[in-house]
Amino acid sequence: MNNIIFFGPPGAGKGTQAKIISEFLKIPHLSTGEILRSKILEKDKLAKKLNEIMSSGKLVSDEILNSIVSSQLEANKKNGFILDGYPRSSNQLEFLRNYLQKSSINIDFIFNISIEFGILRERILKRSSEENREDDKLEVIETRYSEYISSTKIVSDSYKNSHNDIFYEIDGSLKIGEITDKIKKILKKS
Repeated sequence: MNNIIFFGPPGAGKGTQAKIISEFLKIPHLSTGEILRSKILEKDKLAKKLNEIMSSGKLVSDEILNSIVSSQLEANKKNGFILDGYPRSSNQLEFLRNYLQKSSINIDFIFNISIEFGILRERILKRSSEENREDDKLEVIETRYSEYISSTKIVSDSYKNSHNDIFYEIDGSLKIGEITDKIKKILKKS
């Protein structure tokens, strides 16, 4: 069983890699972004609120995400999981640590996909034209990247300091297949 966290700024490729590795290891890929985007399609009050938050580039509240993630982890804790887009804040980090400790679950691998903002911006704008995503507009990208630097990067750095033995930096400017190969090599070594 493998329990994995993917970190990286929006557009770095963590979702793509998480999907590939999910299929490779046959474990669930828990993407908060995908879960939230599918919730928006439900068109209820929460969906409307989520749409407003996400289309502005702001982060969804810790309370909402903690609730979503804990229910997903509870359903998948026996098989292993890949977390993508969570934890993003100090509160989420504490919530996850407490949940994992209470459930006697360990994280086995943490992958941080790092990439320069210029490359990221071009990649996200390309994705926007291909997938027509509301949250891929330039001003939203800048807001999301700023949120990443002020919040998620701090969480990822915390893991780097406290879990150095399972924390792996991956160059996000490489091609998708090259990134996948690097991750698979790390997984196979352990």
